[in-house]
Amino acid sequence: MYNVIEKVRKFIKNLYVSGYRSYEVGVFSNDDPKLFYIKEFFKRRLIGYIESGLEWVIISGNLGTEQWVAEVVLDLKETYPEIRLGILLPYLEFAGNWNEGNQALFNEIIQKADYTNYTSNKPYENPGQLKNNQAFIIQNTEGCLLFYDVENEGKVSYVHDMALLYQENHPYEIERVGFDELQWFVNDLEEL
Repeated sequence: MYNVIEKVRKFIKNLYVSGYRSYEVGVFSNDDPKLFYIKEFFKRRLIGYIESGLEWVIISGNLGTEQWVAEVVLDLKETYPEIRLGILLPYLEFAGNWNEGNQALFNEIIQKADYTNYTSNKPYENPGQLKNNQAFIIQNTEGCLLFYDVENEGKVSYVHDMALLYQENHPYEIERVGFDELQWFVNDLEEL
């Protein structure tokens, strides 16, 4: 049986979690059945990290994986009150162009987060703000958990590549969760 909790290997206090945007995995509503499995997978994976000493989950607020993980962390607080959610947004008015539903979820997560700040205190000016945000988060965490399959590029590939570069000169853990791993988890869960 595939045990998602046993995968955690190293003590990490601050974990950057990112991954595919919702549209990159074909999730266009909050009642999509795929979301149950994605959230359940990350819930179990994060429990392993928490039980190994994780204190902070850090995201940059992106749609998709990051917001789903934020919801999972907020739910996990009932059982693990010591876990904290930090959101480091890349610029002011980050979700300003999103539709009302996405903005509502974003605002709800922001209000419940333990810490929220910006790595640029200006509205969007250029892609460098996104790059600086990712670099700052990587430099201030011990590792990252990425919903990323190297066979299926997405925006998360920028985070992945930056983390690999950082790892060349610093101790930094990178855990990738690909579609195959997620499918094994789903298969095992359905067998139960």
